[in-house]
Amino acid sequence: MHIDEYEFGRMVVDGKTYRKDLILLPEGVREDWWRDEGHSLAEADLADVFDAKPDVLVIGTGAHGVMGVPPAVRRALEEAGIQAIIERTGEAVGRYNALAAAGTREAGAFHLTC
Repeated sequence: MHIDEYEFGRMVVDGKTYRKDLILLPEGVREDWWRDEGHSLAEADLADVFDAKPDVLVIGTGAHGVMGVPPAVRRALEEAGIQAIIERTGEAVGRYNALAAAGTREAGAFHLTC
């Protein structure tokens, strides 16, 4: 998959526009992703990612970095053998695309707004 565009509240993936948070998995897109605690990521919010077992998960924390990724989530990803790259969504898009172009088994979890 390739992220064609990102701007606050909008992401275009392989030509399709999304206006809500989403997860990109090696098998496809999980639309309308929302976390149990809104702006704080929990391990349960990433169940699909853990099931997919990517090598790398790129987490976009929002345009202004509002979504937090607690240490417990970072540890759970590490214990599962998933490298986490955590950046504001604008920067995370570039990282995700670079990994995809390199043929890495990647996933992405993107907060599109704040």
